Amino acid sequence: MRLTVNGVEHDVLSPPLATLLHVLREELAITSPKAGCLQGGCGACTVLVDGEPRRACLTPIAAIDGASVSTVEGLGAPDDLSVVQAAFHAHYAAQCGFCTSGFMMAAQALVDSDGQASREEVIAALSGHICRCTGYVKIIDAVTAAVNGDVRTAETDIDMGPRDEETITLVPGSPA
Repeated sequence: MRLTVNGVEHDVLSPPLATLLHVLREELAITSPKAGCLQGGCGACTVLVDGEPRRACLTPIAAIDGASVSTVEGLGAPDDLSVVQAAFHAHYAAQCGFCTSGFMMAAQALVDSDGQASREEVIAALSGHICRCTGYVKIIDAVTAAVNGDVRTAETDIDMGPRDEETITLVPGSPA
């Protein structure tokens, strides 16, 4: 089987029913997708497969033979952040970081889809992604900024804009 991961082609040696998460982490040493619940419920393992968010822990490698897979490692570099990475940085949208890559990949799919989204649409797109550390407000702010183009990638130009401190955000399916 063959996969293109972050623009690099790989021959996959794992058995066909091995999960994409296993192949990424164990065979290709790509560690941003995390093994959270291993049941598709937490979103920590989310990657983009041909541009669509997929739970890597539930995806058998045989089902995506020949596909293009994107992970956080393919978004940007420390000195050249993607819009999504810059937004997470500017809005302090990561605490422990375990769930961050899954949120970022879901955000990237939203950015790539149409470029504009309301706060409610962002919340709907991120439903099913669980963060045990935060109240989701900073994550929602970061994704909304990234989707609506309110973030510049140069660290010195990041515009966080006004923020309503009274906003309460509940993500469907979250324990909050």
